Amino acid sequence: LAGVTHPLFGLDHVLAMIAVGLWAAQIGGRALWTVPSAFVLAMITGFLAALIGLPLPLVEPMILASIMALGLVVALALRPAPGLAIALVALFALFHGHAHGGELGQAQALEFGAGFAIATALLHAAGLLIAYTAARETRHASALPLRVMGGATALAGVYIAFG
Repeated sequence: LAGVTHPLFGLDHVLAMIAVGLWAAQIGGRALWTVPSAFVLAMITGFLAALIGLPLPLVEPMILASIMALGLVVALALRPAPGLAIALVALFALFHGHAHGGELGQAQALEFGAGFAIATALLHAAGLLIAYTAARETRHASALPLRVMGGATALAGVYIAFG
């Protein structure tokens, strides 16, 4: 249960993971599944790296940067090539996963890892659902409500980092 609840009770993780879903929806097409999937896979990689003791510098600053950057790309409704979006979310996901693994140690790693991977995928799905709902209401995937949510996410990241 700790693995499932861990991402849900860390505002930094919730904001970044929902933003991934929002951004994937804004990009559209295959990004709807490739961007969130890349995040989950890279997060698991970061988690495993932490479990085997592989150090990763700047974990917390990169997690905070992920909130600001992901919020900003949603606010600006940026639609890069899917490969670029995948690379960006995968980079940030390594740090999110490393943080999860660093907090755990070796105890029950498989169950914890599976739990937080599932919770992360559900948060991505929540972002996709929010985007779908906003697009349905406004008839456009980069609708103003999504852009406002992205801006609020970026500002929340600034507040968490410096407030």
